[in-house]
Amino acid sequence: MVLDLGLPGKDGLSVLKELRGQGDLLPVIILTARDGVDDTVTALESGANDYMTKPFRFEELLARIKVQLRDRYGQQSQTETVLNAGDLSLNLITRQASIGGRIVELSAREFILAEVLLRHPMQVMSKEQLLNRVWGYDYDPGSNIIEVYIRHLRRKFGSGYIETVRGMGYRLRSEKKA
Repeated sequence: MVLDLGLPGKDGLSVLKELRGQGDLLPVIILTARDGVDDTVTALESGANDYMTKPFRFEELLARIKVQLRDRYGQQSQTETVLNAGDLSLNLITRQASIGGRIVELSAREFILAEVLLRHPMQVMSKEQLLNRVWGYDYDPGSNIIEVYIRHLRRKFGSGYIETVRGMGYRLRSEKKA
C-alpha cells in the first residue's frame, strides 16, 4: 500500500496503526510532504515498511514497491524476471534490454516504457495508459512525451517492434515486422 499521511478526514498514521492493530502485514510505503526526522521515525515505528517524501521520482517509488514485494514474496517469486517478444528481451533484474543477444542501452524512462509494452504484447496501449504507468497521474495529457519516447525506442529496437494503431495508441508486436 502506498499511503499518504495527509488524508482528508483521517490522518494516514491512524490508518496505518489500525492496519497493524488488526494484524495486517501488508507492506506500507508512506508517501508524504512531511520530511522531518521525527515524522519518519514515528511512521516507521508505527509499522511502515518504507517512507518517501514529496516531491518524488516515479522510478524510485516503483523500485521501492518492487523491493517490498521481493522482500515479502522472496527473490524467487512468481513474477517474471525476463520479458521477451521475439528476439527482444528485457531483464528486470539487471535492467538490460537486448535484441538478438546485442545489449541495447536504455534510459530509466525508456526501460519502464519498454517494460509496460512487453508486459502487454499485442495489446493496444493508449497514450493515457502509457502516461499513467510510466510518468504517473500528474503528467500533462496534452504532452507529446509518449511520441518522443516511442521514437527513442524505435530507434534503439528497430522500427518493426512498436506499431502505431491510429487513433488508439501503440502495440508491441511479438515478432519484428519486416
